[in-house]
Amino acid sequence: MSGDRTSSPDPTIGNNGVIPNPRPVLGLLMILAFVLSFVLSQSAHAASRIKDITDFEGIRDNQLIGYGLVVGLDGDGDDLKNAPFTKQSLESLLERMGVNTRGTTAKTDNVAAVMVVADLPPFARQGTRIDIVLGTLGDAEDLLGGTLLATPLMGADGEVYAVAQGPVTVGGFSASGAGQTVTKGVPTSGRIPNGAIVEREVGFEFASLSSINIALRNPDFTTSLRVAQAINGFVREQAAVALDPGTVMINIPERFKSDLISFMSDLEQLYVEPDQAARIVIDEQSGVVVIGKDARISKIAIAQGNLTIRITETPQVSQPTAFSTVGQTVEVPRTDIEIEEEETNKMTVLESNVTLQDLVDGLNALGIGPRDMISILQAMKTAGAVQAEVVVM
Repeated sequence: MSGDRTSSPDPTIGNNGVIPNPRPVLGLLMILAFVLSFVLSQSAHAASRIKDITDFEGIRDNQLIGYGLVVGLDGDGDDLKNAPFTKQSLESLLERMGVNTRGTTAKTDNVAAVMVVADLPPFARQGTRIDIVLGTLGDAEDLLGGTLLATPLMGADGEVYAVAQGPVTVGGFSASGAGQTVTKGVPTSGRIPNGAIVEREVGFEFASLSSINIALRNPDFTTSLRVAQAINGFVREQAAVALDPGTVMINIPERFKSDLISFMSDLEQLYVEPDQAARIVIDEQSGVVVIGKDARISKIAIAQGNLTIRITETPQVSQPTAFSTVGQTVEVPRTDIEIEEEETNKMTVLESNVTLQDLVDGLNALGIGPRDMISILQAMKTAGAVQAEVVVM
């Protein structure tokens, strides 16, 4: 027997004894990874976060309102004769300050009665500041340079939740002369950033909740089901249930109750692709047309033509000749009527189940503007060719 040994083939060497180049394989893997990341990013961009399409029940703003006085106006305030409520409020304020003006004739025009509104954000604590907006009630011309006196802001239950006071910021102005008046913006309304201090808190025991309701801003059966499925996939149990198209109820799992803030933060960041009904919204006043992506059109032929009728009146005067003793001067009507109709009208056929892009391209091919497009869409809806809801604002 020979002493030679047969060596096993090296798996890294090809059949022809050449080591293969790994670069093409790596390049292919990089391309596949790029394509996969692109597809995932596109799907993520098509979806929306739960916090952007829903509201959590109980976590909302509360509206506040109050009545107050603005002082320091340079002769642009209310006329006390035309605004008795301003006079009564001024007298009551001065009496609380120890000044009695009852029975006297006040002629000041530096005071204006205003209504003050604000939104109390959720979980606002005592001492925090909120923005306020105010507007005049009487015939004051301008709030520029005015200062709002302490004004209680009440909620719907009649309780005072904040007190507003401070210098008013006005975005507009008004200037007038003997022959002309210039007004920019609305000088009779203004705002005070951080102009109110919260005095009462709205009670809400968030940490003790055992369940949370989520309200969809655009109620839809499909969207509410997708929200519930996304939440259940995150918590890995059947914790969320879609009660109706606008409400999803979440039974908080026991392992999340100890850190409810983190649980809510994670829920807000979940992505869901909202679904929407096929809808066409038409605003006839402004000529705006908004067509949803799922709107479909049945097979139909469209023709659009413009007919213009122009009527011109050019009356003439007929009078007798000079030094004539017979006849009288009269006005003779002369009417000129012109009828114009476009001769380049076209008829376009839209096949069945066309998309939004096909519809827009077909109407643009006819040179149709927004106003004519509104009439065509309404006629198509009447013909039963529009497979979408048409909403006229």
